[in-house]
Amino acid sequence: MTILAPLPRATEPPVPRTTTPSPPEDARRSRGAPIIEGEALDPGEPDASPRDMWSDFVAGARLVGPSNRRRFTVLVVGTGLAGAGAAVALAELGYRVEVITVHDSPRRAHSVAAQGGINAVRGGGVDGDSLTRFVKDTLKGGDFRARESEVFRLAEQSARVIDYMAALGVPFAREYGGSLATRSFGGVQVSRTFYSRGQTGLQLEIAAASALVREARAGRILLRTRTEMLELVVSEGRAAGVVARDLVTGESLLLRAHAVVLASGGYGNLYFHSTLAKNSNATAAWRAHRAGAAFASPSFIQFHPTALPVSSDWQAKTTLMSESLRNDGRIWVPKDPQDPRPPGDIPEAERDYYLERR
Repeated sequence: MTILAPLPRATEPPVPRTTTPSPPEDARRSRGAPIIEGEALDPGEPDASPRDMWSDFVAGARLVGPSNRRRFTVLVVGTGLAGAGAAVALAELGYRVEVITVHDSPRRAHSVAAQGGINAVRGGGVDGDSLTRFVKDTLKGGDFRARESEVFRLAEQSARVIDYMAALGVPFAREYGGSLATRSFGGVQVSRTFYSRGQTGLQLEIAAASALVREARAGRILLRTRTEMLELVVSEGRAAGVVARDLVTGESLLLRAHAVVLASGGYGNLYFHSTLAKNSNATAAWRAHRAGAAFASPSFIQFHPTALPVSSDWQAKTTLMSESLRNDGRIWVPKDPQDPRPPGDIPEAERDYYLERR
């Protein structure tokens, strides 16, 4: 892929993220940004039930022949589980792939923090689990804010994700007979969580990053570490690349592609205390929004009820305990908030298992 000459340096200092004003309506229109005037955005979903929307979309989508894939370049921003997995899969399919990450190593992505496990409809006969139960639990867990068609898609693809990660070498826990083990997790009433002790996210990220480096060494992926996305390039209403900055040299680059995958992680650090790593910020999502991408429900972020609160001034974020504690280990507080006794002296009848009660 040809990299264009460095862009000229900006002469004006960047506006602080906390005080950036909304762009004027005329400016947004000139960049192709959607202007919502009392109408909902069209999600582009097929005219079908949520259960069948994804399969109908795939059946009607245009295909790219294997011999033509090498003609297309895909740019992936981020090297967590989503970014690394997408980059490796696209490279194995034959596309030219370029990956940028703000970290000094792809293994530094915050996906390592997903400790407890990953849910999948794979062992449906274990205790009566099914795709429908998975969808119901996911919608309920998301406070009914998730798009149903995407939840069905998640459920259908979940088993393939487990098989793919196992093939990459993730040491999932196994039963005595060799089959993958499952456990109940996060308040779910069935055992559908596949796990690797209390470090599932770490093992998944190691496997994904190792596969990413393997493809990079084979020349099928161009990997750029310590590279930050500055702006999203839009051409005729479609993402056509990004403007990036090399954090080592300060050089600005224009990286062009036929498709852009934004897998830049969460933005929970917009709020006060979060379990996210401090590098998990809102810059990529905000810059995509400034380029015209619609942005809904910015307060819909993940919150961990099993996080230890900040207790010192030097702590930058809360400390996450594995969410498996909500099932494998029960959490309680004294029914009397002013109870002075040590925890071991409080009898069972005076303990409030508040997560179960709620």
